[in-house]
Amino acid sequence: MATPIVDVHTHVYPPKYVELLKSRSEVPYIRTFDSDLTARLIILPREDDPSTPSTARGRPIGPEYFDIAKKIAFMDQHGIDISVISQANPWLDFLSASEATDAAVEVNDDINNMCEKYPGRLFAFGTLPVKAGAEACVREIKRLKGLKWMRGVVLGTGGMGQGLDDPKMECVYTTLEEAELPVFLHPHYGLPSEVYGPRAGEYGHVLPLSLGFPIETTIAVTRMIVSGVFDRHLALTLLLAHSGGTLPFLAGRLESCILHDAHLKKLGKLEKRRDIWDILKKNILLDAVVYSGVGVRAAVEASGEDRLLFGTDHPFFPPLEDEDTHQEWLSVATNYAAINKVFEGDKEKGGAVLGGNALRLLKLQAE
Repeated sequence: MATPIVDVHTHVYPPKYVELLKSRSEVPYIRTFDSDLTARLIILPREDDPSTPSTARGRPIGPEYFDIAKKIAFMDQHGIDISVISQANPWLDFLSASEATDAAVEVNDDINNMCEKYPGRLFAFGTLPVKAGAEACVREIKRLKGLKWMRGVVLGTGGMGQGLDDPKMECVYTTLEEAELPVFLHPHYGLPSEVYGPRAGEYGHVLPLSLGFPIETTIAVTRMIVSGVFDRHLALTLLLAHSGGTLPFLAGRLESCILHDAHLKKLGKLEKRRDIWDILKKNILLDAVVYSGVGVRAAVEASGEDRLLFGTDHPFFPPLEDEDTHQEWLSVATNYAAINKVFEGDKEKGGAVLGGNALRLLKLQAE
């Protein structure tokens, strides 16, 4: 029997979350612009700049974003047996402390119920009430452990507002270790718009998505490494979106810079530290949402072929010819092709990346 194909990077906006976005007038929100009658999802910082053409503001949002039956249809169309769904960015990061706790319970229960409709085909990463503080996050992690289809949590790089190297995150990491739940780390905030230059608005979403997201992830994880998070939390597991950004390629340079930093040496932070290669191979999982054999090989070199997992990033990056609902998604076909190219002639290793690793590492069995 062939190993199931598992998609670990696939998103959903629960219906009640969509209602919340429609009720808002500032980012994040859903609205229809005068020059474009299609409802558009505005979630990225500065994405609604009035100088930006309406067709470059956000993205059209249809039922594939919130109707779980559409997710299953997409899976069937592309030969995917199991998906580990997560609420897409910006999660609950924008809610106040008073709103976040109840919203997390509502959203997570909603997603768990979605999984219940298709037993064994859907699992999920839960969302944390980050603005409500560490204690609220700890309580929700413990509650998620008891939900049948939950297999981890999804976090943005901002953590509770001060980044993932924030000392207030320590008890959250300890609780995740004890619950044996991994973190799916996903970018959202990108880089300051100034870094893209004065003509960036002419290039749609290309610069923030292709460069801003990966570099955001790289910076966030590097801060965790340099601050010693993985030295203190040996069992903490992070699944990094988009193959870890630029981390696999820059890991050697990062290690060298740490070892040659006089400030870190003076503070005693170079003693008894784990090197980045040990962390990559023991604490880090990488998805294969990188769209090239070059990227897949870098991920394998960094963390190992036994820690690389297939993903699609659905419902983002659909075919531009959106009137053809049965068209194969180029973004998905490209990921398949990259994995097949790297593991050509070795079906066992290729099958592990496409599904076997996820089954084992995320414990994707119905309990």
